[in-house]
Amino acid sequence: MGSFDVVTGGAGFIGSHLVDALIAQGRNVLAIDDLSVGRRSNLAAHDGNPKLRFIEASVVDRGRMVELLDGADRVFHLAALADIVPSVENPQRYFDANVNGTYAVAEAARQHGVKRLLYAASSSCYGIAQIYPTPETAAIDPRYPYALTKYLGEQTVLHWGQVYGIPVTSLRLFNVYGPRARTSGTYGAVFGVFLAQKLAGKPLTIVGDGTQTRDFTFVTDVVHAFIAAAERGRSGAVYNVGSGATVSVSRLVELIDTPEIRYIPKRPGEPDCTFADTTRIASEIGWRAQVPIEAGGRRAAGQPRILARCTGMDARRHRRGDPKLVQVYQESLTASLGASERPCRSGKALALHCPAAAPTAQRRGPQASASR
Repeated sequence: MGSFDVVTGGAGFIGSHLVDALIAQGRNVLAIDDLSVGRRSNLAAHDGNPKLRFIEASVVDRGRMVELLDGADRVFHLAALADIVPSVENPQRYFDANVNGTYAVAEAARQHGVKRLLYAASSSCYGIAQIYPTPETAAIDPRYPYALTKYLGEQTVLHWGQVYGIPVTSLRLFNVYGPRARTSGTYGAVFGVFLAQKLAGKPLTIVGDGTQTRDFTFVTDVVHAFIAAAERGRSGAVYNVGSGATVSVSRLVELIDTPEIRYIPKRPGEPDCTFADTTRIASEIGWRAQVPIEAGGRRAAGQPRILARCTGMDARRHRRGDPKLVQVYQESLTASLGASERPCRSGKALALHCPAAAPTAQRRGPQASASR
């Protein structure tokens, strides 16, 4: 296989898109996934492609990580367990996957002297933020085991970089959505769950009252952030990865355009607004999000055939090596962005979408005591 990149969680939502992009660049890729969350069908477009090697394995298995990372150039560590409620119900499982698994990957990377270790961190580490847009220097306040374990994973990676000299970079991701998003579970990622409900003809379930706002970030934008950070990111740096705008959950429902909705109780410890300050990643490596939610949500919801193909629902219909990777990748992006639409970054738009956002200055967010 020669030199190669490793993507842990490579059959997952974000990981499989990253595999697509790396192979499209001509890189050799080793995708590692235990398939507890990811789907092998997410990589069906690469069946028979010698540039991809897939290994079903758990990152918690330290010996296996040492074996598999031997010879790797770069490691993109995306494997993790997500979701709030399951982490409260079973914290041990989350510590095993998100903390011990990250240690196993970081230590294997150290032993083999990889050129770069990139970590997929979570914006949930900010808890109920006190500043909007929220910079990387904001207070850390994890409110549930998932958020805590992802932050401990980030600290592990950064510590290994500081002590052992491994070039490491952490990306704190804000509300990623797009094709292949997980669509199962009452408490799954909101965009993927909404699309699955729409395609099934079911009412959309809104957590809380729908006025909460989120910094939804399209998956291909996130992939481009990882690649930019791998190529130009500062070692030891932490970067927010967000869209530069926010939108309410109710507005998302409008974009998906469905007549029926139902409400379920708000999840404990969730903020009313997430909104990334992306100044650092823009100034240091030149990355900016390109896909606005207005285009991504409307176009993806209106393209069920593209959604089904990109989520792997009809992967069995693909002949080996067909369709071509770049065609699938570009089609999904084009369906979300549109030929004439551009990202909306105006202060006016931000103020309309996020009550906490100010176009020219940061505002104090809701106090923790007021949210309880």
